[in-house]
Amino acid sequence: MKKTTLLSTQHLALLTLALLAMCFAPALLKTYGLYLLTLWLVYVIAAMGLNLTVGYAGLKSLCHAGFMGVGAYTVAIMMKAGISFWIASPMAIVICFALGLVIGFPALRVQLHYLGFATLGFNLLLVLFFRNEEWLTGGTFGIQNIKRPDFFGVSLESNTSFYFLVLAITVIFGVLLALLLRSPWGRAFAALRDNPIRAESTGVNITAYTLMSFAIGAAYAGIAGALFAPLVNFIEPAPFGISNSLLFLMMVVIGGSGRFYGPVLGAAIALLLPEYLRFLKDWYLAVFGFTAVAMMIWLPGGLLSMKEAWQLSQAKRAAGQKQIAEVAAAATAKGATA
Repeated sequence: MKKTTLLSTQHLALLTLALLAMCFAPALLKTYGLYLLTLWLVYVIAAMGLNLTVGYAGLKSLCHAGFMGVGAYTVAIMMKAGISFWIASPMAIVICFALGLVIGFPALRVQLHYLGFATLGFNLLLVLFFRNEEWLTGGTFGIQNIKRPDFFGVSLESNTSFYFLVLAITVIFGVLLALLLRSPWGRAFAALRDNPIRAESTGVNITAYTLMSFAIGAAYAGIAGALFAPLVNFIEPAPFGISNSLLFLMMVVIGGSGRFYGPVLGAAIALLLPEYLRFLKDWYLAVFGFTAVAMMIWLPGGLLSMKEAWQLSQAKRAAGQKQIAEVAAAATAKGATA
């Protein structure tokens, strides 16, 4: 009997090469480039959580940036109070997990775009809380001078050391998500996405898995926010608004919703492509938007569906040619009998 492995040899080799490239990247980048690479990893963590909720469980969520804000403010407030990052970041995950359970309850009553509007309203409430509760969040002035953590006495204040911390956490949470998706939980999420009624008839607890998909997705946004705060050293409400929630959704959709590496590719495009288009000055955002729309038209399944889209077009072409040949053969046979 053949043993099933988590990764094929080729897959493992490619991942190893990618990880080695990420380890050597800081030596080739300047300060701003390293900042963008670190921010990309933070966004990958957040998008992985949203991909679980939207791509694997098939639910609609437009409050992911709000969850990220909760994680960022939790870490910033606790660190300002003298609490270690290593205590504050698990607290951020727990609080976001609990909020994810709360926002998951509307998903038991409403679906599709109605659920999207409900989560959109929740994001707006969070932004208003960040802006108006000045005694806690600093309001529009935000929280400044957020220090980077130490690790067993070793300072992670430098850009390179903090990058490696974010890289390690990204890998850890990526492995945890991969294990989750390969477990019975992952199959239950897929069943919930494909056909909730059929899933319930096979014994899947719809209520529990709906709530858990929101909660786990929010927890990923929480750890992303916990890393975002010390990365930028200053937080205020603007980065956690509705526009960024839509940006996270675009990362998932462009990369490939329901595909494990979709958020990795989607976050790279959403974050890095506008930077490479800045030479267009006032037009770079318009070109970026047009590019995103074009990708959605030609590849609605995301960039990672390119291989399947090509195979489908080839199959359709072959079927069309076969049909034409059959019609021609039938016409020839009819002419011969006549």
